[in-house]
Amino acid sequence: MTTLILASAAGAVVGLALGGLGGGGSVLAVPALIYLLGFTPAAATTAGLLIVVITSLTGLVAHAREGKVRWRTGGLFAAAGIVPAAVAGALSVRIPSGVLTAAFAGLAAFAAVRMLRPRSEPASQDPVPAGRAARTGAGLGAVTGFLGVGGGFLAVPALVTVLAVPMTAAVGTSLLVITVNSTAALATRLATPTALDWAAIAPFTAAAVLGAWDGQRLAARASTAALQRIFGAVLLAVAVFMLVDAVV
Repeated sequence: MTTLILASAAGAVVGLALGGLGGGGSVLAVPALIYLLGFTPAAATTAGLLIVVITSLTGLVAHAREGKVRWRTGGLFAAAGIVPAAVAGALSVRIPSGVLTAAFAGLAAFAAVRMLRPRSEPASQDPVPAGRAARTGAGLGAVTGFLGVGGGFLAVPALVTVLAVPMTAAVGTSLLVITVNSTAALATRLATPTALDWAAIAPFTAAAVLGAWDGQRLAARASTAALQRIFGAVLLAVAVFMLVDAVV
């Protein structure tokens, strides 16, 4: 019963973040799986990808129904990250748990700072060189595969500042990128036998899916900047805790 309650509560928060912000939820999923549900770092990053794939796909459908997904731009951006995500996902299972936890904590801290200090949408909408877009997509894919995160907290600002996608469409488009990259990374990880606690993953995922729908509706009513700051503060506390745990 305790596992069910913890998994459901954590899943709801992850879903709210993914549905409302297009990112941030996956960075919370991994520490929740490790510290609340007792997963190893390797198992948590694999389970996190599975949860993110299903939840992001749910959020993507919701945003697509409102016409807030740039399919061509998001598809090209995601395509550049497929191979890096798959390769990094295969390599990550060979990394010691302490190193993986410390790396994840550093990335979470970076994500928190980005959320606490959100950038405004650029005025210029000039075409972006394809090479720069491809490099950005490949880098995001590698992060997704290595650390088991969707990378939405990086995808949204990259889509806005690098690919000139309006903020109104960036969240939905980032969910397309997250879904593609996470699926590629998950495919390579599942090829390596990893013990997963489905009794925790199932309610976590179900709650995240429901949370994604609620997050999409919440984003339509609330200030995106305010939501980012709330999740950023939570994420920063989690990052500090993980970093201390990794080095002590």
